[in-house]
Amino acid sequence: MAAMTKTKQQTTVKSTKKSNTKRLVLTAVLIGLATVLSMIKVYQLPMGGSITLLSMLPIALISIEYGISWGITGAFAYSLIQFGFGIADGMFAWGLSPAALIGSILFDYILAFSVLGLSGMFRKKGTFGICAGVFIAVFLRFICHLISGAAIFGSWAPEGWDNVWIYSLLYNGSYMLPELIFTMIGSVILFKTPQFAKLVESNLEN
Repeated sequence: MAAMTKTKQQTTVKSTKKSNTKRLVLTAVLIGLATVLSMIKVYQLPMGGSITLLSMLPIALISIEYGISWGITGAFAYSLIQFGFGIADGMFAWGLSPAALIGSILFDYILAFSVLGLSGMFRKKGTFGICAGVFIAVFLRFICHLISGAAIFGSWAPEGWDNVWIYSLLYNGSYMLPELIFTMIGSVILFKTPQFAKLVESNLEN
């Protein structure tokens, strides 16, 4: 009996290690895919922000596959990569004060991309729940950019824009709205695919 119990425990440990390895590999692949897609820009705004080729969808998939705890972890890792791109683009040469720079790092990178990890919040509710989660996560990213645009970059608004919140709303909405629409369309198409739906269902107990 003791030998059988030990064998079962060893089998469980091996299964857990295999599952964790699969999770890490898939997460790394999705983060890599999102990074590549983020560099394929349909449209680039002059002062930051762009319409990309479904770059947020792979990050959403991490959360949908493995839940929001793991999703936020993966999304946070992705936010650091995007922050690295920001450094490469010369964000430290923008002339921001230390407080404004920290605010921009938080709201335009760390928080803005980490919230995508919430996409799986309704993943057990079927296609509608998955799409609702993706919508909320992308909308929260928009809110982060909205706050940053008004509170940090409001002084950059063109002459005549007295209301910095409206300026930020229109500026960030000009690329986040198309990003949201494209991501939602991509989500519906993907989650309607039987093979992918089966893959998601296999992980819902996590």
